[in-house]
Parts: sequence; C-alpha cells; structure tokens
Amino acid sequence: MITRRQFLKAGMGGAGALLLEGAAAWRPGAVPDGMMDPASIDKYVTPLAVPPVMPPLSPAGGVVDRYTIGVRQFRQQILPPGSPPTTVWGYGSVLHPETFGSPGPTLEAKFGRPVEVTWVNELTDSNGDALPHLLPVDPTLHWANPAGGVAGRDSRPSFIATPDRYRGPVPIVTHLHGGRNAEHSDGFPEAWYLPAARNVPPGYATEGSKYADYAEAFASGYGISWRPGAAVFRYENDQRAATMWYHDHTLGITRLNVYAGLTGFYLLRGGTEDLPAGVLPGPAPTLGDPSGTKHYEIPIVIQDRSFAADGSLLYPGGRAAFDHFAGPYIPGSDVPPIWNPEFYGTTMMANGRTWPVLTVEPRRFRLRFLNGCNSRFLKLKIVANPRGKRPVAAALPFWQIGGDGGFLPVPVELGTLLLAPAERADVIVDFTGSREGTQLYLINEAPDGAFNGSSAAAPADPAVTGQVMKFVVGPLAGRDTTVPPGQLTLPAVPPIGAATRTRKLALLEHMSAAIPGGGSSAVLLGTADGTGRAQMWSDPVTENPEVSATETWEFHNFTRDAHPIHVHEVEFRVVGRQPFGDAPRPAERWEAGLKDTVIAYPQEITRIVAVFDRPGLFVWHCHILEHEDNEMMRPYRVGP
Repeated sequence: MITRRQFLKAGMGGAGALLLEGAAAWRPGAVPDGMMDPASIDKYVTPLAVPPVMPPLSPAGGVVDRYTIGVRQFRQQILPPGSPPTTVWGYGSVLHPETFGSPGPTLEAKFGRPVEVTWVNELTDSNGDALPHLLPVDPTLHWANPAGGVAGRDSRPSFIATPDRYRGPVPIVTHLHGGRNAEHSDGFPEAWYLPAARNVPPGYATEGSKYADYAEAFASGYGISWRPGAAVFRYENDQRAATMWYHDHTLGITRLNVYAGLTGFYLLRGGTEDLPAGVLPGPAPTLGDPSGTKHYEIPIVIQDRSFAADGSLLYPGGRAAFDHFAGPYIPGSDVPPIWNPEFYGTTMMANGRTWPVLTVEPRRFRLRFLNGCNSRFLKLKIVANPRGKRPVAAALPFWQIGGDGGFLPVPVELGTLLLAPAERADVIVDFTGSREGTQLYLINEAPDGAFNGSSAAAPADPAVTGQVMKFVVGPLAGRDTTVPPGQLTLPAVPPIGAATRTRKLALLEHMSAAIPGGGSSAVLLGTADGTGRAQMWSDPVTENPEVSATETWEFHNFTRDAHPIHVHEVEFRVVGRQPFGDAPRPAERWEAGLKDTVIAYPQEITRIVAVFDRPGLFVWHCHILEHEDNEMMRPYRVGP
C-alpha cells in the first residue's frame, strides 16, 4: 500500500494550474484519429427526449412508495438518426425493461411520503457473466479495487510496473444528490457492490468496506435484508420541494460510471414550501402519459460527451491525452497512467441526445436545468443567433425561481445562467409574444476548459460546444393561466441561525514532483493552515460537527481553478466570498436559497453556513468528477 507520507512527500503545489494543453486535444478543432468530428454531426434534427416517470412497484399502496431500479447496459440513439447507436449504461425499472435509458426515468416523490428503492447492479450479459467497464479504469488510484479482495478493497494498490486498465466486474452505488437521509441510504463511496454474476473471480471483494455495516443498520431499522448485487435505500422526503438527481458515487470511478450514463432526476413536490397547482407552468410528465402529451414543465440535464467514429463513447485511455506525458509511470513518476485531471467533451447533449430541438408555444415554460457534465461549467443563454460573436445578446431572459434546495426568496431575472457541475436551476422561460416559427437557441459561453470565473476566458467553440439545443415556437394550444414570473410570490426560505463554530478548509492541488511539467498528480482537500494542509481520503476524519450544530465552513481555494463543492446530507446558505487579502462580497442573487453545491473561486474564501442535524458518516467533495475520483473528497462525521 502507498502511504500518505509517500504520496505527499513531494509537497504541495498550492497555486499550480491544472494543465490544459493536452485537454485541447479533446476539444473541437483538434480531432484525434478515431474520434467522430463533432462538426460533422447534424444539429437540431432530433426532438428533445423528455425523461419518463419511473414506475413504482405494483400494487401501490401503504405509506411508502417502493421501486426496484436496475443498472443495465444497452444501446441508445444519442447521435442523430442515421448515425450509429451508442452503448451506454442507464437506470430503469427492472419490471419494465422499456424504461431503461440515459438519463434514467424521473422519480416523482411527495413531501412526507418516503421512497424506498432497491438498487440492483445488473451489469451482466445474457449468460449472467459480469460485464467489464465501457471506459478505461485506472487501478492505481485510491478506488473500490474489488481485485484487492476484502483486505485490499477501497485502497490505493501498489504496483512495481504500470498496470493495464482494470477489466473486472464493475462496482456501483447510487447517491441521491440533494437528499437528506440516514448514512445507510446516502450512497457512501465505500458501500459499493458488484453484480451477482457467475464469473466473479475468486478472491475478489464483492462489496465495499461499508456495505455490510449499512446493510445491517437498514435491516435493523426496517426489517429488510439486502441481497447480493443490490442495496435498499430509504429517502424520507422531509425536506423542501426541490430539483434533485441521482447518480453513481463509487469510490474512484464516479467519473466513469456517470459518463457511461448513470444519471437521473428526482423531483420532490408538496409541503408548505411548494406552490399550488396552476401557479407555475405545467403539467410535468406523469406516469402513463399517452403519446403526444404536452408538457410545460421539463427537466433538462446538459452533458458533454465525445464519440468514436463508430458511435461509441470516447474517453481518454491514458494520461497522454491530457498533457502528452507518455510515461514511464510506474516506477519513476507520481503521475497516474490513465486518470486525466479534467475532461471536456466535443459535443453537447441535452437529455441524452446531441443538440436536440424542442417545439414550444408562445407561453411560459418551466425548465429544470441540471449541469450533469464531468468537469465543464456552463454559462447558458437564449439567443437568436447561435454562432454570433461572443458574448451574444440574450433574446429572452431566464427567470430563476429555484436552485439546489428549492425555491429562491424571490424570482431573479437573468440574461445568463451560470451552472457548475451538479448545480440545478429551476427557471421559467416566457415565450409569450414570440411569433410562430421563431427559432431560438440555448447556447453555452463558458470555456472549453477549466473555469476560473474570469470574463476574459475564451468561450466555448460557437460551432459545437457553444451550442446546446434549439427552441422552435409553434402555435398556442391553449390559454396560459400561470402567473407571470415577475409577479410570483415564492415560499419563504427557512432561516439558519448563527454559527457556533467556523472551520477553515483548503482546496489544493498536488503537482508532479518527478516529471518537469508533468502536471497534476492529484487534487485534494484539507484544512487551511497557512497555504493548507492536505488530507487524503484515507486520513482520519477532521470535520466532526456535533448533532444539531450550526457551523460556518470556509473553503480556502489555493488553486487557480474554480471548484464546485458539494456537502452531503445538509442544505446550506451561501454567506459570501472574499478574495485573499481583500474585502468580502455577498452571495449572488441566484444563491439566495438553500444550496448543496457551491462554486469556490480561485484565490478566494467561500463561506457557507449549515445545520448538521442528522448523525452519521457522510462526505464532502469537489463535483468535478475527475477531481473527486483522485483524492478531492473527504469523509466527515456528524455526532460521535
């Protein structure tokens, strides 16, 4: 095993930038051999796919909504018709094979009514043999490591030479992002499990180091035992109505499992902090909608992907794709051989389709946006000319009414909508007054690389990654009786009291000491002590709030990039930000509600305040998935 001392002995390059030279090889305009040229993919020929609603187990009834949801491999038409289909992974109801998709079906939940999900790992072939990963798994990271057996699982293995990619059975564990639940149902990264396959090699660990503990706790609390290849989670739904989402969270391969397709929406409705029916645009999709049903509330997940010429997902198979370093890796360097510090795809997807089109009406629509990208920040705007010189003038505003944790205090009118990976924005777009036949475009003006908040950064390529989807205005089908967004009265945001403790936390980057110009070997979290003291995933817990404590957490970002920091279990308020050595500034207008993910800008202190009212072991981490998978994640414990 590699020790913490060995890993960090070179010291901390606290102000080092994540290199982008190699990442450019994966950007539009520099298409490697074997990659599908994104400029050759037709745009706006595929209708936007609206995720269906996940069917519960039948018969329904009782006081809990129950689901059995599997993870399977299948082929999906992501690229336009006439292009090859793409092999992906996705979620669906095991009793309804037609529901499997990427993104998966939406779970519709009601305030005060628990949801119980049996999550089943079905990544097997027709013979019951485990499938290998679609993408290259770097076995040198601190990761689930089933091949290490019980003694070596959830570890950073040691090698005497550079190993090949891991090709064994794939572990999964699902996290409800934004949920506030017991630790056994949070999707802890070390609570993963393999499929119940015929061919799991002897000596492999079939479950993570926390799986058995949580299985026992769940059985004790609810009288339900977990079976091999599955886990049962319970979501209490005792929080504000909000846009949440579910995705894989396995230690060290979250970036790969999510990129392969493991994403879906979870929409919580009802309670005193929701609005009555008819106030906001609707209906949303419901279970059993007949074909052709019109929806005026639509969830939209935006993701970037690259494709091979045969339509398969393309993701870097080695470090050389990022910074051109071709080894040697082991022994002789501290750079992982496969892991890439960031990833930026060459195409844009919305709801699992490249550059789709949505026919709208001259009325108000409620759009629930999710940035589901691995690394890419989004600056969204609705414009008339998708190739116009950046910045393009907005043709219509977004009226943001909600964020991660439900409604904002008041609607916020925005020309540009900024979303970091994992952030959500509940918006109203008012097409009222737009003439039939009008064509409008959702574009992205954030960079094709690391985001640091600078307005001087070059925007995404206007021909490809600078475009997301198209709106075409059709005829009005009926009178719009919803409330204009500027006249809405939104539910009050619950206050959070004064903090009794402040924790100073650090965002850090470990630059290679063995290879001049070799770039990043890991991105880490830690405690802020001078330039920061790095902590690895395996280090003892340093954040241990008491149950019901209110704390301020300060994220001191010593890197040159912005990081979206997600804290599990809690919903927090953003207090504000303070550049190093300068005066503080308040939170942005669109951050005035409750949040679970916040942008921590470089060379600044970002402050949040939260109540830690549920005991258990949880995690906080950067939601750039490549960072999260290589040490930029830490456990924290509430209570003893």
